[in-house]
Amino acid sequence: MTTPIVRRNDSQPSKSKAPTKANSLPLITRRFAAWTAEIALVTTSGLVPFGLGAYANSRSDINRVPLHPVLVVTERAIARPLALPVSYGIRNVTWPTNYLWMLALIAPVTLSWWQLYLLAKTGSTLPKRWFGVRIVNEQGKPPGLGASVIREGIGRWSVPVSIAYILWRYSFAFPNLGLFTFLAVLMVLGESISLSSRQGRRALHDWLAGTDAIDGKRPNGRNGLVKTNEPEAQAATETAPALIGSTAETNLPTLWRRVRQNSNLALFLVTLGSMTTVLATLIGTQIYIQKQQNQRETKQINSQKFLELVKQVSPNSAASLEERQSTILAMGSLNDPQSIQFLTDLLVNESNPVLLNSIQQALTTVGISAIPELKNKNQFLANELQSASSSASQERELWQKRLQLNQQTINKILNVYGGKINGLDLSRTTLSQSSSAGSSFFNLVLDDIDLSGVKLKSADLNQASFKGSRFRSVGEDGRWDTFDDAIADLTQVQMKQANLTDANLSRVLLTGSDLSRATLNRANLANARLIGANLSSAQLVGADLRGAVLENSSLTGADLGDAKLNEANLYAARLGRVIAIGTQLSFANLTKTDWQGSDLSGAYLDHANLSNASLSASRLTGAVLRSAQLENADLRNADLSLADLRGANVTGADFKDTILAPSRQDPADQFVQTPDIGTVSAVVTGVDFSQAKNLDAKQLAYICTQGGIHPRCP
Repeated sequence: MTTPIVRRNDSQPSKSKAPTKANSLPLITRRFAAWTAEIALVTTSGLVPFGLGAYANSRSDINRVPLHPVLVVTERAIARPLALPVSYGIRNVTWPTNYLWMLALIAPVTLSWWQLYLLAKTGSTLPKRWFGVRIVNEQGKPPGLGASVIREGIGRWSVPVSIAYILWRYSFAFPNLGLFTFLAVLMVLGESISLSSRQGRRALHDWLAGTDAIDGKRPNGRNGLVKTNEPEAQAATETAPALIGSTAETNLPTLWRRVRQNSNLALFLVTLGSMTTVLATLIGTQIYIQKQQNQRETKQINSQKFLELVKQVSPNSAASLEERQSTILAMGSLNDPQSIQFLTDLLVNESNPVLLNSIQQALTTVGISAIPELKNKNQFLANELQSASSSASQERELWQKRLQLNQQTINKILNVYGGKINGLDLSRTTLSQSSSAGSSFFNLVLDDIDLSGVKLKSADLNQASFKGSRFRSVGEDGRWDTFDDAIADLTQVQMKQANLTDANLSRVLLTGSDLSRATLNRANLANARLIGANLSSAQLVGADLRGAVLENSSLTGADLGDAKLNEANLYAARLGRVIAIGTQLSFANLTKTDWQGSDLSGAYLDHANLSNASLSASRLTGAVLRSAQLENADLRNADLSLADLRGANVTGADFKDTILAPSRQDPADQFVQTPDIGTVSAVVTGVDFSQAKNLDAKQLAYICTQGGIHPRCP
């Protein structure tokens, strides 16, 4: 057999290009490095704009707008599976933050799909190309989009993360997000650790997608170029026609090829699945038909009973008062929509006190199912009362009495079924304190009641009593601070002069609510949302407001003595004439707040942001202002005697007529004791007053002698 002559191209260099340092590493090492670089690129593309957005949001000189709806939906979609505390309402952020966080959401998704497209079409992402790694299918070609999605989306990420999530979700450490992160990383690394340690072994993602990782500089095989000699090439040429069938078989999709190789098993599985589906459909249909038939029969029986009872309750019937009472109570036991509507109408139209009491008992027996009808009647009666002429006193008294009967019934049901009302909608109901010209009087009293998850949006609850009541509880998982927590919605509710002492309002949505002159002593309002709320003259002594959001809220004249407002957000809040003796405001956002005439004696304001805040004529005797941000703050006529300003930033702060030197305490004034902070010279030691405004000679002398910094100090 004649040996074919192979011509050599003399124009090619005789020596191959020297391998780079990256390509000289083992294939496994390069694959891991490329994978790490891919994750780093995607992560960085999201973290950089997110960090810039967070920084922009911390600036006080940028206008704020509501968070973008796409970000709100994304935030809640992520919070549910990860059991994060739900973010109720739409918080306000600076306008650059909206754009930057949208970029932080779009950039990683776009970059991931671009890398996936490169992998499908060329077999390499940019990091894989840098490290000389190439992904090919069983024919040695780029895998294509379908195989790439299976390889990366299902095999590499979905399967390992799903296993980690199941282990975490049903473990003792749920909802510890740190443990889930650790498990997810461990599972992803465990799935990828099966990188080819010996010939023919593949990771799960490569096995599912029918792909393999090869050396990008040696495209014909994993470990090197395929060696070919002349006799073998000739034999391959002679036997090529015989291999056409097997080549066609190899070109079939992997799943279809396996089905053809195991046709009997595939046929059995398809038959079994079809029979199971048909049987389940038949059984389900039969159950559904039987259930519908039972419901129709029950409804028909209840309708017949209802008609018979209506005849006995009718005033035209010959039934005695006792018989009518028994009939009304029997109607309540039906728990039928017709009977509920009839009883609520009868509560409005009946005038006999004995029968009215029986109607209330019947509706209480019905329970939560009666609330929707009672709510509708409540709104109708409130509108009629409001529209009634003020001169027609008898008409107003009649509507007022009917409304009170409705309110009393709702109050009874909530007291009896407290803790079972999650999701109950009482929005826009009128349950405020009221009295008529007679002896009738109503006051909503729901003390020590579980009102978790109830919806009271725009409801009128003025002067109601909720002492020790709980507006929040754990959800089905039995754990606090997870997405399924049952939390009440009190948006724009009217709670003037309401008593909420010791109530649990943690994380409750109170945006735009009116709590003026309300009593909230020792109430738990941690992480509650009180944006734009009115808390004027409210009593908040010892209340827990840590992490609460009080942007643009009004607390004028409120008593915040010993309250905890650590890390709370009070951006642009109005706090004039507030009593905040010993209040904890460490790390709080107090930007643009108004504290004129307030008493902050002994308050803890360390690391608080008081930029552009107005503290004029306020009392800050003995206040702790270590490392506080007081840029451009208005401190005119403020009393800062014995205040600890070490580490504070007072750039642009106005100190006109500010009292810095401590004055001797009047022995008769023992109500506020100034704290012992050591030597007076430590109050302003190291504080830079060089850019402070309106410092007079007396203040400068005190600053210079007590260790402060100023260009005019000797």
